[in-house]
Amino acid sequence: QVQLVESGGGLVQPGGSLRLSCAASGSIFRIKTMGWYRQPPGKQRELVAAITSGGNTNYADSVKGRFTISRGNAKNTVYLQMNSLKPEDTAVYYCNADLRRVGVGAEEDYWGQGTQVTVSS
Repeated sequence: QVQLVESGGGLVQPGGSLRLSCAASGSIFRIKTMGWYRQPPGKQRELVAAITSGGNTNYADSVKGRFTISRGNAKNTVYLQMNSLKPEDTAVYYCNADLRRVGVGAEEDYWGQGTQVTVSS
C-alpha cells in the first residue's frame, strides 16, 4: 500500500509563514506529479500548486509569488513554503500524488489525510 503523510499545519497570523511537508511511502515504482490542494470551509477542494518529476511547477493565481512548491532529494517528498499568508488561505491542505505502484501498469491518485492551516490574528 501507499501512504502520504503530511505535517506542518497550524495557526499563524496574517503575513506569517508556514511550511508544509508530505512524504510518500510504500510500494512505489515512480511518482509522476506531487501537489497540494486545499479546501476552505464550505467550499470545494482546489489546486494550490503541483510539481512534476521533471521539476515543472504550476500554481493557483491566488498564491503565485507567495507560495513555493519543491520536492526533496529523495523525490518522494514535497514541500509547500507559504509566505505572506492571508486569512483567505485558511483551509485544510491535502497532499496529492499521481504515482505508479510496483507491479501496476498505470498511475493512480493518492491523497494525504489533510492538515489544517488557519490564518488569523
